[in-house]
Amino acid sequence: MDKITSTSNAKVKRLVNLKKKRKARDEEKVFLVEGIRMFREVPQNILREIYVSETFYKKERSVVAELLAGAARSSAIEVLSDTVFDYVSDTRTPQGILCVVKQMEYTLETVAGGESPHIVALDHLQDPGNLGTIFRTAEGAGVTGIIMDRECVDIYNPKTIRSTMGSIYRMPFCYARKLSEAVKFLNERGIKTYAAHLEGMCDYDEENYCRPCAFLIGNEGNGLTKEIADLADTYIKIPMKGQVESLNAAIAASVLMFEAARQRRK
Repeated sequence: MDKITSTSNAKVKRLVNLKKKRKARDEEKVFLVEGIRMFREVPQNILREIYVSETFYKKERSVVAELLAGAARSSAIEVLSDTVFDYVSDTRTPQGILCVVKQMEYTLETVAGGESPHIVALDHLQDPGNLGTIFRTAEGAGVTGIIMDRECVDIYNPKTIRSTMGSIYRMPFCYARKLSEAVKFLNERGIKTYAAHLEGMCDYDEENYCRPCAFLIGNEGNGLTKEIADLADTYIKIPMKGQVESLNAAIAASVLMFEAARQRRK
């Protein structure tokens, strides 16, 4: 099989653009994923292209055979020299396989639907690792959907994608044009909204999350904006010992999501 050996190649330039620029990803409505696990979990209907390093192509015979046998995937397979693959990769130690995947599309109605919604709404979250961790934890806690405002970090950022560990494929989500309108939409549908807030009068484990609920989680440094916090039905807090005032946004979200999961499991 022919291989691409130049970083000036048009396909390589496009991959680098998709890696670095949200605008490029959104214009094509695709994103990049790396690694064998992430490749194997990609739903076949959204897998578009596959790129492997020369070393991967020579050594990982079983995976290469899997790629070549997957004609139903309707995706192209390209081999890159190791140097070129390192150039397009977003990891320090590339596994040697990278895919172009179609972006998922969900509506707010879909994300907030179902018999008993368990939702997380994110306000100005900035850290890719935090967002990816929330997606992964949300799947484990049985969250039914995630809503983000436009100021949140791009879910399709390569660092975020890696942090989701595959949950990106299974967790319904959407970006709201205005998070305030999305929260009002939840309230109108009878979904009780809880703001994780330092001024919370109730401890988080004193509330009933067995009914439809949504947790509002704010920015890592500043918490929820006043506009969003004011829309919540209830302020809740996670009681802290010592001199610690608050938790990392992803950890706080995890505590709340799993409390809801615990109550619903009982």
